[in-house]
Amino acid sequence: MRGRYETARRLRSTIGGVFRYAAATARADTDPTFALRGALTAPQRKSWAALTEPKAFGALLRAIDGYEGEATTTAALKLLALLFPRPGELRAAHWSAFKLDEGLWTVLEARMKMRRPHRVPLSKQAVAILKDVQQLTGPGTLVFPSIRSVLRPMSENTLNAALRRLGFTKDEMTSHGFRARASSMLNESRFWHPVAIERQPAHVEENSVRRA
Repeated sequence: MRGRYETARRLRSTIGGVFRYAAATARADTDPTFALRGALTAPQRKSWAALTEPKAFGALLRAIDGYEGEATTTAALKLLALLFPRPGELRAAHWSAFKLDEGLWTVLEARMKMRRPHRVPLSKQAVAILKDVQQLTGPGTLVFPSIRSVLRPMSENTLNAALRRLGFTKDEMTSHGFRARASSMLNESRFWHPVAIERQPAHVEENSVRRA
């Protein structure tokens, strides 16, 4: 077993949908995946290390601003702080997904964890950072290509390694931690409605009524 519990649950759901359609159109008698409901191992939610105390996070931002590594790595870390997307969505982003003049980033459903398209509004600061990156990688397809090949995205290890070089251990901060930091600090600020806060990082509301 490779521990791909979430993948297994999604596959069961997808295959079940196919068989239910087949049954509804007289192409099959039953949905064989029904017997697996509740039988698959539930995935364990992993908590990513994150700095959620304002002063500590401010120190992180200052450290990122003074980072002397690759300019694209610095930009990616800044965008994680501003937009708090999933690191994989940012690393694999294509320039075609951005409308900088409109301040909008549309993440296609194929790149989203929950397989739903997601629109991310871009602040002026985010647009400015992206325009700087565009001078470096704009001729290519990927916003953040690997330094080894423009055809492959920057690796997640690149971002986490940068945080380590800045002096933050894996128990203090990770690239995924920007999401937890945002949710925690924004909710504590009470400046925005919790629903709006959860919408920005594309969290799925567990309550079906609120989700609708």
